Amino acid sequence: MPTAPLTLPLNPLLIATEGAPIPAAVAWLGRYDGSAGPAINLSQAVPGRAPEPVLLDAMGRAAASPEAARYGPIVGDPALRKALAADIRAAYGGDVDDGDVMITAGCNQAFFVTLLALAAAGDEIILPAPWYFNYKMDCDMLGIRAVPLMCRAEDGFVPDIATARRLITARTRAIVLITPNNPTGAVYDPATIAAFGALAREAGVRLVLDETYRDFLPEGHDGPPHAAFDDADWRGRIVHLYSFSKSCAIPGHRTGAIVAGPDFTAEAVKVMDSLQICAPRVAQIALAETLAALSTPRRAMRADFNRRATLFAAEIAKSPGWEIASIGAYFAYVRHPFAANGAAVAETLASRLGLLYLPGSFFGPDQDDYLRIAFANVDEASLSFIAERLNAVAAMLPAR
Repeated sequence: MPTAPLTLPLNPLLIATEGAPIPAAVAWLGRYDGSAGPAINLSQAVPGRAPEPVLLDAMGRAAASPEAARYGPIVGDPALRKALAADIRAAYGGDVDDGDVMITAGCNQAFFVTLLALAAAGDEIILPAPWYFNYKMDCDMLGIRAVPLMCRAEDGFVPDIATARRLITARTRAIVLITPNNPTGAVYDPATIAAFGALAREAGVRLVLDETYRDFLPEGHDGPPHAAFDDADWRGRIVHLYSFSKSCAIPGHRTGAIVAGPDFTAEAVKVMDSLQICAPRVAQIALAETLAALSTPRRAMRADFNRRATLFAAEIAKSPGWEIASIGAYFAYVRHPFAANGAAVAETLASRLGLLYLPGSFFGPDQDDYLRIAFANVDEASLSFIAERLNAVAAMLPAR
């Protein structure tokens, strides 16, 4: 007679954490029969292009070197830290040097390291909502309360400083901003970032600035994203996060960064040493050699993604009832016209019409009216099928 499987306790915080949402959404697309044409996956925030040849060549040489197979410094290879500091000074101005830079295995790891360095179980961070789902998952599994700072469509999904002030408690350890935002694409202007920096200073907490998508600003955003690095005391107040994965089209090589002061880094090093020891070396070695040369291709990629944004907006304009609530150079946050919730709309689009978006419910409370669409993932030809399929789904779902 079969023996019942042994069930032993697991971490209750982890059990209570929502599962990874993108695999669940991709499963909807797995049921699509191809009848509406090729599947179009606009769910995940990955560049829809290959890395630049100069970077691929450098990575090939780095992969063949014995050095890339060895452990590197916990804080990252010195040459890449120096190259990124120079890149930040060129983009923002201000006082940033290689000693402020720590290289991580992608920006997801950068945030996890940051969270462990800043907060303990029972503490709170203020997280604008709709939020990036992995950041909420990190908080939940560590027992840190993510306090939602609700952002409104009528405000362009830019967080409100007065609302944030009311959320601060004795347990608050950080205020997190993501700009350009994932999932909405909203860009926070320098005055907004300065106001949140002043609020964080007033409250005695850190301001965590995730600028994963800072190389993909919409047209018209051509100056420095903010002046936070100009403040003499920024190292004691600001934690800046960055991703080479998006900007250099190498998400599989998992390379990101934290820029912060020495007191923060001393504690973050403990986390990194226990978690990974060092970020992957191949990409670090290659990026150190090529980052300056990639400035022009990054600008070209931004222009390419902005063209796709224009094409995407034109497709939505041809789709009655659909409305772009917010759009950047990488994402759009779109209001659907149906009485069904966003998950049902997204599942129907994927399983019956081969068009995969993510429902707003993946990104926090009260988001059922929205879908997130990562249009930078696909070529321009694929975008031309969007209106046809959005109009076809109108016959499958009840209108509001």
